[in-house]
Amino acid sequence: MLLLGIDLGTSSIKVSVLDAQTNRRIASTQYPDKEAAILSEQTGWAEQDPRTWWTYTKAAIQKLNSLGLYNPQHIGAIGIAYQMHGLVAVDKAHDPIRNAIIWCDSRAVAIGNEAMQALQADGFLRSHLNSPGNFTASKLAWVKRYEPALYDKIYKFMLPGDYLSMCFTGEINSNSSALSEGILWDFQENAVSRTLLSYYGISEELVPDIVPVFSNYGRIKPQIAQELNLSTEAFVSYKAGDQPNNALSLNVFEPGEVAATAGTSGVIYAVTDQLTYDKESRVNTFAHINHEQDNTNLGVLLCINGTGIQNSWIKKITARGHDYFKMNQLASDVSIGSDGIRVLPFGNGAERMLNNKIVQAHIENIDFVRHDDAHLWRAAQEGIAFSFRYGLDILKENGITPKVIRAGHANLFLSPVFQQSFAGVTNVSVELFDNDGSVGAAIGAGLGAQVFSSRSDAFAGLEKHATIEPSHVGLYDELYEQWKDSLNRKL
Repeated sequence: MLLLGIDLGTSSIKVSVLDAQTNRRIASTQYPDKEAAILSEQTGWAEQDPRTWWTYTKAAIQKLNSLGLYNPQHIGAIGIAYQMHGLVAVDKAHDPIRNAIIWCDSRAVAIGNEAMQALQADGFLRSHLNSPGNFTASKLAWVKRYEPALYDKIYKFMLPGDYLSMCFTGEINSNSSALSEGILWDFQENAVSRTLLSYYGISEELVPDIVPVFSNYGRIKPQIAQELNLSTEAFVSYKAGDQPNNALSLNVFEPGEVAATAGTSGVIYAVTDQLTYDKESRVNTFAHINHEQDNTNLGVLLCINGTGIQNSWIKKITARGHDYFKMNQLASDVSIGSDGIRVLPFGNGAERMLNNKIVQAHIENIDFVRHDDAHLWRAAQEGIAFSFRYGLDILKENGITPKVIRAGHANLFLSPVFQQSFAGVTNVSVELFDNDGSVGAAIGAGLGAQVFSSRSDAFAGLEKHATIEPSHVGLYDELYEQWKDSLNRKL
């Protein structure tokens, strides 16, 4: 059997086909080649049209099929990874009633804060492990408050991956991991949060049907199978947010194991079996992909909004035709510390680890004589690494002290400058693997379709690319303290 993995990202749709018998990736591609737009009508808003996601997904699959490296009719199961915390709302015809409000949108922060103040006395953190924040439930409450005419049209709301699955199958369903990332899961009751739904005045009828993470979410509709040259027997068998899925792609399932990613946003994701929460909700705890009633595995997630998106912005403004490889090469020629330039990479909405403050990005200490583009490129990557260290210190306050962090050899982790900076400032070894979210989604599809004899069989093809050991730790500690002083002046 062949397995199709889809990674619905902010910038593009990535797809891969995996041979379940050999664990070999047969082909991968993405669409579009140019980064997808984020719509922002007001400061702090971030939206995308979910119908565009579906258009791009079909184009990516057709592009992959056109390579001629496999028979699409042999694809038996589909896995979907997706950008977390978004809100998609559809009417009875399954048409979106508005643009999706995506993960980095900050409009619902005040609504979430109001809810937290009202619900704290009832032990909301103990039962939900997070503040409502600007997550999916609060975004839906924002629509209810400010767009009541649209709200009244809602038949079901869902997470981005649920919408993509619906487009394939016509079924609207979700799982506990997805709902927990929207702060819609009560861990004490092990059920949908009636507490938050009641507070926001949201009917439980709007909640999608709930099934296990690894299960049958529905067979592909015949017309979609025909359009994409897929078998009508193929079905969606796995859905997970991009960070739980990134952990899966790196075989991070058990307590004490830690994954990281540095794409559009940056994340450290640590698995624990304790019902843990940060009192300020600067880091967040969600149901991991293998969370069940008798298995309390959870993922503690540190998110930094402005990582790869900052690097992309710097490239667009200053790179003058250079690709990322050339930028990284030139940045490597600059000494550690970027000759005094400091960058705060917080220009992509409210940052949870900064108590949902909108700090914006800042570049300090530019000298017109000494500094050139390469200094700026290195400083940008170092600033991102320092923001990871800031978040890791918060994780340590919550009892999580990783000895090794696994990451895919992709995005910012392709850069030797970032690899060195990340390992040096965190003082943690980094293991890099040749894997990505779309391959992880394909593995998840195989687990959901039960085509692997064991979990170890599913990850037989996982290959380590390199191990990055910490170096120059003292120097990075000194630079980090200077960077943190700059941040504290902005807070």
